[in-house]
Amino acid sequence: MTAFGVIMKYVLDDFMEWPQIEDLEYAECEDTSAILGAVKVGNKVLVRCFFPDAKRVEVHYDQKSGHREVEMKMMDESGYFAIFLDCRKIPEYTYMVEYEDKKVMAVDAYAIDPFVDAMDEVLFEEGRHDSIYEKLGCHVAEVNGVVGAFFAVWAPEARSVSVVGDFNNWDGKYNQMKRLNTGIFELFVPGVRPGDIYKYEIHGADGKVVCKADPYARHAELRPAGASKVWSPSGEFEWKDKKWMDKRKKIDKAKDPMVVLEVHMGSFMRPRDGREFYTYREMGERLSEYCANMGYTHIELMPIMEHPYDKSWGYQVTGYYAPTSRYGTPEEFKEFINILHGKGIGVILDWVPAHFPKDEHGLGRFDGTCLYEHLDKRKGEHPDWGTLIYNYGRPQVSNFLYANLLYWMKEFHVDGFRFDAVASMLYLDYGRKDGEWVTNEFGGKENLEAVEFLKKCNTVVKENDPSILMIAEESTAWPMVTGDVNEGSLGFDLKWNMGWMNDYTEYICTDPLYRKGRHGMLTFSMVYNYSEHFSLVFSHDEVVHGKGSMYSKMPGNADVKLAGLRLTYGYMAAHPGKILLFMGQDFGQQREWNEEGELDWSLLEDGIATLTTGEVAAIKSNHKLLLDYTKELWGFYKKHPALHELDYDPEGFKWVSMLDADHSIIAFMREADKEKLLVVCNFTPVCYENFVLGVPYKGKYKEIWNSDEIFFGGRGNVNPRVKNSKEDKADGMEQSIDITVAPMAIQIFEFSN
Repeated sequence: MTAFGVIMKYVLDDFMEWPQIEDLEYAECEDTSAILGAVKVGNKVLVRCFFPDAKRVEVHYDQKSGHREVEMKMMDESGYFAIFLDCRKIPEYTYMVEYEDKKVMAVDAYAIDPFVDAMDEVLFEEGRHDSIYEKLGCHVAEVNGVVGAFFAVWAPEARSVSVVGDFNNWDGKYNQMKRLNTGIFELFVPGVRPGDIYKYEIHGADGKVVCKADPYARHAELRPAGASKVWSPSGEFEWKDKKWMDKRKKIDKAKDPMVVLEVHMGSFMRPRDGREFYTYREMGERLSEYCANMGYTHIELMPIMEHPYDKSWGYQVTGYYAPTSRYGTPEEFKEFINILHGKGIGVILDWVPAHFPKDEHGLGRFDGTCLYEHLDKRKGEHPDWGTLIYNYGRPQVSNFLYANLLYWMKEFHVDGFRFDAVASMLYLDYGRKDGEWVTNEFGGKENLEAVEFLKKCNTVVKENDPSILMIAEESTAWPMVTGDVNEGSLGFDLKWNMGWMNDYTEYICTDPLYRKGRHGMLTFSMVYNYSEHFSLVFSHDEVVHGKGSMYSKMPGNADVKLAGLRLTYGYMAAHPGKILLFMGQDFGQQREWNEEGELDWSLLEDGIATLTTGEVAAIKSNHKLLLDYTKELWGFYKKHPALHELDYDPEGFKWVSMLDADHSIIAFMREADKEKLLVVCNFTPVCYENFVLGVPYKGKYKEIWNSDEIFFGGRGNVNPRVKNSKEDKADGMEQSIDITVAPMAIQIFEFSN
C-alpha cells in the first residue's frame, strides 16, 4: 500500500462514525444525514454512501479539468463506502454501483435538497398547512434525469424510518430516510414507479419494528393486503363538470330542495359476471341514471376512503387520502364524480374524524408512541367500538384531518361532507361509565379540543369554497351545531335530525290501534325545529342490526305496509328539513340491509296473472308502484317551494291540527311567499268521510297530492273537487272544510283565494 493510501485510509477512518455505520446495517440509524451524502472538510469534499451487497462503487463528477470517475473505499463490508474528493465545493455527482451480477447508475438520495422545506415544517408544526398532502406521502418525481419518488412521513419519536417495498425486497436497510428537524422523515427513492407497493418500516420509540401504511397515500392495495401504492396519474385529468360546479355556487342551502340517496357502493348493485364489485365508472353510470330518473339531488357515499374490513362499511378508515381500491383507482373515482356531476347529481362523502382502527399497519402507535391518538386511554380509546380517538389538540393531527377535507374538495370535486359520530367527539364521557373519563380543564365533560377542531374544519372549508355542504351526524342537544362559527356555532350547514328519526320510527312501528297513546312523537319535533338547520334522515343505521328495513317496520299486511311507507315518505317531504333516504328503502326493500349482497332489485319485476278469460296479463309489482310513487313525490317536493323554501323560518310552518290523538291525524300548513299548502296525515288504516278540519285562511282548497291514489297502489279515497272553506269553527279556527281523509295516507291541498 502506498504512503498516500495509508494517509487516505487514516484520514477516512478519522471521520467514520462507526456506531452509526453499524446501525445502518440494521436499519436503525437515527441520523442518516450525519453519515451519508457529501460534506465539506477543509479544502476537500467527503462523500459517503451505503449500498448493501455492492462490490464496488465509483463516484462520477465534473470539475473544470473535466469528468472524473473515482473509486470509493469500502469502509465496512455491510456496503458503506467513502472517499475524499479534491474539490473546494460540493460538485454534482452520481454513483456507479457494481453488484455481483449488474452495474447501475444511482443518484445520491442524501444529497438532494429537501422536498419538505423549512416553511412546510413550520406550517405543519403549527397545524396550518392546508396542502400538507402535497408534501407528505409519496410523490413521483424526476431528479437529475432519474425517475423515482419522494417519500415523507411524520414520525417524530421513531428511532429510524425506512421505505420498504418490492423495489428493495422489503428490506429496511436499503432506503433509510433522512430525519428533518420537526420529526418528518423524507427520502427520494430512485427507480420507484407508479403501481409499486410500499410501507414505512418504523423502528419505534417502544423498541418495536413495525411496517405502517402511508397515512397520506393516494392509493392502496386491495384488502386484505394493507400496503400503500405509489400513484401518479398518467396525465392531467379532464374534468367535464364545469356546468355543475358553476351551478353549485348558486345553490341556496337553506331554501333550495335537497333529496339525498345514501349509498353503500359495494351493495347497491353487483355484476353478474362473477366479479365482486362494479368499477367506479360502472357504478357512476348506474347510480347517475338511477338518481337522475328518481329525482335525487345528491348521493351520500358511505365512507369511500380505504378501509381493511368490509363489515365496518368504511367507518374504520386506514387510508384517509386513498379512495378504496375495491372499485378502482383514484382517477377512476374522479371519473365516477364526473359522471354524477354530468347528470346534475352532487356527491357527498361520509367522513370519519371521530376514531380510527387499531390495525397494525394503520395510525395506532405510529412511531412507537401514541402519535395520532391520546396516550391516556380514558381519552384515547372508544370502549364500545374498540377504536382509537384522535388527539385533536395536537396541531399536526388536526392538520392531517382538516387538510384531508381540502384534498377531497380540490382533487375530486366533492360537494360536501357528512361528519360521522360528532356526538362522540364532543363529549369526554361519551360511552363511558363514571371513572372512565377525564374532565376538561374547567371540570366539564365537553371536549374543548374537539370543539375547536370542528370549528376549524368548517372555517377552513368555507374559506376555500363556501358552496361545500357541511353536515353533522350529532345525536344530542348540543347547542348551535349549525350556523356561523363567528356567532359561536360549530359551523355546520345541516344537522341530522336524530330526534325526529327516533321518535317517528318508534311511532310508526307501533300498531295503529295504540298510536294515539304516542301522538306526541309526531308533534314534538316542531318544538325544537328552529334550533338548528335540520336534515330528516332514514339512514343505514335504521335498517341494520336487527332493526329491519323500513318496509318491515310497518305493521300490517303487505298493502298496509306499502301504504305506511307512502305516508312516511310523504310526511318526511312535507315536514320542514332537507331529506335523506338510504338506498333500497325507496322501493320497499323487504330484507334488512346486508353489505355482502346487492339490493333486492327482483322486487321490481312485474308479476303475471291469469284473467277469467284465460288470457295472461302483467301485474305491476307493488314495489315498482312504490318506487314510482317515491319518484313522483321527490318531483312534487322540488316543484313546490312551500315544501322547502322556508324550512328554517317559522313563517314556513303553521299547525292546523296537532291534538287529534283519537284519530291519529295531524294537519299543518307549509308556506312560501307565493304558495300555501295544507298537509293532512292520517296514521290509521281508517277512512274518514266528511271529516271537518279547521283551516287558517278563507278560500279554496284543491287536493294536489294523495298517497292513496289508485295509480300509487292505494284505494282511491280522494277529493276530486275543490273544497271551499266555510265559516264553521273547528280546531280553534274560524274557517273549516270537510274532506275525505284517506286511510294511512298523506294528502296535500293547495290554497287559493
